[in-house]
Amino acid sequence: MWVIFLEAGVALALLLVIVWATWPKRREGETNEGRTNRDE
Repeated sequence: MWVIFLEAGVALALLLVIVWATWPKRREGETNEGRTNRDE
């Protein structure tokens, strides 16, 4: 039974590594990303 949990944990860790590696990095000038500035 523990092998199933071990395999599920490894698969979840691999998924998290893939998502982290492919996530777009925030650059210096993009601190307001995803927000709209309605004052201008």
